[in-house]
Amino acid sequence: MPTIVITPPRRFSLPKVSELWEAREVLYRFGARDVTLRYRQTLLGVVWVVLQPLLTALVFALVFGRVAKLSSGGVPYLVFSFVGLLAWNLFSGIISRAQGSLVSNRDLVSKVFFPRMLVPLATIYSCLVDFVVSTAFLIVLLIIYGINPGAAVVLSPIWAMMIILLASGVGLVTSALTVRYRDVGYFVPFLLQFLLYASPIAYSISNVPAKYRVIYDINPLTWLLQEFQWSFLHQPTPQLWEIAGSIVVPIAVFLGGALLFEQMERSFADLI
Repeated sequence: MPTIVITPPRRFSLPKVSELWEAREVLYRFGARDVTLRYRQTLLGVVWVVLQPLLTALVFALVFGRVAKLSSGGVPYLVFSFVGLLAWNLFSGIISRAQGSLVSNRDLVSKVFFPRMLVPLATIYSCLVDFVVSTAFLIVLLIIYGINPGAAVVLSPIWAMMIILLASGVGLVTSALTVRYRDVGYFVPFLLQFLLYASPIAYSISNVPAKYRVIYDINPLTWLLQEFQWSFLHQPTPQLWEIAGSIVVPIAVFLGGALLFEQMERSFADLI
């Protein structure tokens, strides 16, 4: 039998990729369990994946499109909102599920040895399933409304990957902090609710007054949302610095989150 030597992480060290890869079965099991628990004993099952963002997009289309009469970049407001929610649900879903994942699995974390980072990262599995199903429905909407995405649609997997990295980095930090400070569980939903309306999801960035644009320009979600709209709705091409930033920042956030998680992991069993 192979011998496993457990050593504490060095100061400012990233997790070992080899350990994560050897325990990849744990990642799959956690993710599959999350999907099963979410849709077990529901009448509509996976239909909720499409129904929830569709109903939200209808509300946005009514409030922002009909009542406030905001611009949607020349595309039907329902489709515009659905594309924004497609990216947003992937981002917020990973963070909200990862945040309390360690606490909800406290028995495993405190008694069984495995890379604890796999617990919050496993939330990517179920969120990615939801994303794929919603993307398939978006294609149906594009066909119904006769919208041609253009060649930029081939870049959409890259933007999805950047959203996953950005959300995973934040999710690693919030999950680690939740072990020590349960207040994080109250703060994260508020922060996500604020970002929902502070990001161009239900409205086009062209509706934002010039004096507030700097707030949106420093928001990485703004860059990624514009790239989603560019890929699926043939909207104007984002600026080069936004495209570069939407790749560099998520990678940096993920590495920073992994670094912080690795430093705090040694105290999980004592605090959880």
